[in-house]
Amino acid sequence: MNAVASSLLKRMKSKANALPRAQQQVIALILKDPEQALTLSVDALAAQAHVSMPTIMRTTRQFGFEGVREFKLALAQDLGRTSSVHRAVSLDDDCAVIVQKILGSTAASIAALQHQLNPNTLNEAADLLAQATRIDCYSVGTTSAFMADDLQGRLFRLGKAAHAIHDAHKQLISAASLGIHGVAVAISHVGRMPFLLESVTFARQQGAKVIAITQPHTPLADMADVVIDVMVPPDAVMRVGTEAYIAHLLVIELLMILVLQKLGPKAIELQSQYREVLHQHGQDVDQHPWIQWAWPHSEKEAT
Repeated sequence: MNAVASSLLKRMKSKANALPRAQQQVIALILKDPEQALTLSVDALAAQAHVSMPTIMRTTRQFGFEGVREFKLALAQDLGRTSSVHRAVSLDDDCAVIVQKILGSTAASIAALQHQLNPNTLNEAADLLAQATRIDCYSVGTTSAFMADDLQGRLFRLGKAAHAIHDAHKQLISAASLGIHGVAVAISHVGRMPFLLESVTFARQQGAKVIAITQPHTPLADMADVVIDVMVPPDAVMRVGTEAYIAHLLVIELLMILVLQKLGPKAIELQSQYREVLHQHGQDVDQHPWIQWAWPHSEKEAT
C-alpha cells in the first residue's frame, strides 16, 4: 500500500480541523460511518453532508487522491485492516446489518468499476479476440481458473477456437504454438504468479498478442499488449475476494458482447443454432424429454 493510502482514517481525523468548514462536514460524515460512506455515490455523499459535489472532490484531493474512486479504494483498504471477517463487517453485527454492509460495499465496488473501465481498451481487446484464429485463456488458482473456463466456453459459443489452460506445462506449450494470429488472455487478479508471467513472456516472444485482466501496475499488466484494469478493495479473508470475482465476470460479459457485435450476424445465428440443439437434446430446459419417454403412460397420467 502506498503512503497516500496508508492510515487514511487517522489522517482524516488529524487534518479535519484545518480544512474549510464544508470539507469538515464531509470528513465528519465519513468518520461517523466509514462503511456506509463506501456505499454512497458522490451526489449522495454531498446531500448527506449538505455540501456541493465539487466539495466532495476537493476534499478527496486534500488527502492526495485524484478523485472519489481512488479515495474510496484507500478507505476500503484502511477498513480492511481492522476486520478478519470482511472489511465492512464486525463480529457483533447482526444478520440484517451484514446483508446491508456486504451487498452495499459490493454495489459500490461495481459502481466504481463502471468508472474505471476504459471503453477504448475494451474495444481493443474485443478486436483482438474477434480477429484471432486461436485464443488460449491462461489462469492460476481456483478463482482465475473458473474465469478462464467461463471465457473459453463463451468464446466457443461464438464460434472461436478457444481453450482454457491452467497447467504451467501446457501453458508453455500453448505459448510456443499460438503464433502471430493467436491471442493469450491471462487472467490473474494478483498478477504476480511466476509461471503465468513466464508463459505470457514466451507467448509474446512468439508473436502472439496478450490481453491481461488484472490489477493495474502488476508485473502481468506491465507485460501485456492490452490491459483491462480491475481494481476492487482487498478482501479481509481471501486473497481474491468475492468483489474481484464478480468484477472479472462482468469484464468477461462486456468483452463477449463486444466480440459478438464485431463478429456480426454469423455469430448471432450460431447462438440460435446452439439454443435449438440444446433444446432438442433436453439441455438448458425445465424438463428433459427423455423423462417423458421413459415414464409408463399410467405414471404420466397420475402426474
